[in-house]
Amino acid sequence: MYNLDNILKKVKIETIIGSTNKQIVNICFDSRKVSKNYLFVAQKGTLVDGHIFIDKSIENGACVIVCEELPKNIQDNVTYIKVKSSDKALGIISSNFYNNPSSKLKLIGITGTNGKTTTVTLLHNLFTNFGIKTGLISTIVNKINNEEISAIHTTPDAIEINRLLSLMVEAQCQYVFMEVSSHAIIQQRIVGLKFFGGIFSNLTHDHLDYHKTFEAYRDAKKLFFDNLPSTAFCLVNIDDKNGLVMQQNTRATRYTYSLRQLADFYAKIIENTIDGLIMNFNNIEVCTRLIGKFNAYNLLAIYATASLCGIENEQIMLGISMLESVNGRFNIFTLKNGAKAIVDYAHTPDALQNVLSTLTEISRNAKIISVIGCGGNRDKTKRPQMSAIAQKFSNLIIITSDNPRYENPEDIIADMLKGFNRLDNVLTILERASAIKTACTIATKGDIVLIAGKGHETYQEINGIKHHFDDKEEILKYC
Repeated sequence: MYNLDNILKKVKIETIIGSTNKQIVNICFDSRKVSKNYLFVAQKGTLVDGHIFIDKSIENGACVIVCEELPKNIQDNVTYIKVKSSDKALGIISSNFYNNPSSKLKLIGITGTNGKTTTVTLLHNLFTNFGIKTGLISTIVNKINNEEISAIHTTPDAIEINRLLSLMVEAQCQYVFMEVSSHAIIQQRIVGLKFFGGIFSNLTHDHLDYHKTFEAYRDAKKLFFDNLPSTAFCLVNIDDKNGLVMQQNTRATRYTYSLRQLADFYAKIIENTIDGLIMNFNNIEVCTRLIGKFNAYNLLAIYATASLCGIENEQIMLGISMLESVNGRFNIFTLKNGAKAIVDYAHTPDALQNVLSTLTEISRNAKIISVIGCGGNRDKTKRPQMSAIAQKFSNLIIITSDNPRYENPEDIIADMLKGFNRLDNVLTILERASAIKTACTIATKGDIVLIAGKGHETYQEINGIKHHFDDKEEILKYC
């Protein structure tokens, strides 16, 4: 049981109806999950307005309602808290309810279009290998030390974030590495959290179905850094033109990293092969198992972050040399016919170009066969861009389904076909398993097959139903 007065600390309240001298069992924003003595937060969601479920939540046992609009039917023995923003209030209330766990941890968030999952996962693995108790909140999985908890969203809701952080405090974690998506920033899911540091990776074309314009998408990312406290660090990639933009209004201590110019943390690629990268970090040479320039940026961000956390240089370098690729990110398989197959999550134009340009660089004139698709009910403008990039770097392209959701897969493919300047090296195979089979059987020794778009995902989402499907499982049939 938690005292309501304590739960409401720092919440900007406009009106209170009823007593705040109440004990709360739990907090909730889903009326279906409300029970006796719960606090219910009514949010104006993108699809459904939670205010219409206030009466239902009271019927299920809610004794406190937090809302932006007071209902006409005010019930006795129920306390109503009117606020300007229910989303912000939920973040602060969640932190208070779980005794502000982020203030007891060194919480480091990373935002950007590409590299978030790889960077936070490798940071978690690095610090864990150092013997430091560490938490992870990522797209693929959440972890408390080595205990895995499945992830539902890129960034969980405010209640779930604070619940996870509370469990991490109990497990005596010192550091937590967390992906911070633009959706989570705009939807106020990270309000109330105290960050020890923030990292910016890069910014490219993505999520415009939600943000509408690139400027709005950029500004959403920037809000994360604007709200960092003065006690935090702000680490940005200045090889991306938006890196310095992220630092314009931050109160945090500013640091930069780069592969191309002078920066606080600088590195260069010595060698880039199918076996891994050899890099020089501030005049220290390190062999790594990760491949590609995009991973060089991820590793540099990891090096810089570990340095800012006070880890000794030699320890960091040894740790980086032992890191392995993240699930669904540039995972390499050898097929029975001698070809190489790569499974990667690349689902944006920039990510696809990063992967394919890397393959071109390290393939030594090998034939590249790319299997690509685009998700349904998402930004349509990137579909022809993905096709154009695939054609630029591939000898053969196979277009297929990739989470069509509620869209007709043939309509998605029609959009993708608009991006090709010729079709003599393009195949359309709607069923993804058949597309992968065709690519693997066509390939010969020395060829490279790229299966892009789904990476770690183990499902195909069709008409609201998630059907089991794993690119890696399909590839293994031909290994």
